[in-house]
Amino acid sequence: RLAESGGGLVQAGGSLRLSCEASGRTFSNFAMGWFRRAPGKEREFVAALNWNGGITNYADSVRDRFTISRDNAKNTLYLQMNSLKAEDTAIYYCAADRNNWDAPGRRPGLFEYWGQGTAVTVSS
Repeated sequence: RLAESGGGLVQAGGSLRLSCEASGRTFSNFAMGWFRRAPGKEREFVAALNWNGGITNYADSVRDRFTISRDNAKNTLYLQMNSLKAEDTAIYYCAADRNNWDAPGRRPGLFEYWGQGTAVTVSS
């Protein structure tokens, strides 16, 4: 099970940190990712990392503004979001990939487990 938290309303230029707590399986056996779905748009890749956080992968739209990380001792995935823009407004989902634990991908189909999402709204 994956449970996101940390979403909310923030002004443009502000910051938020999302968390995703995992339970039920060995967290360190999975690559993890963040995806988002903006109103009226398709789900899109945001960031991903491998089992120990040593390999990361970012969408061009968030690179240098967002940072993905994990704490395997706490079974928790994070997404630090800085310099937020109105176009970052979306529902943010965390996801787990068991098969590509050391090679984080971008395609949603690679990820077997998904959370329910947390809403982020950035006001301009």
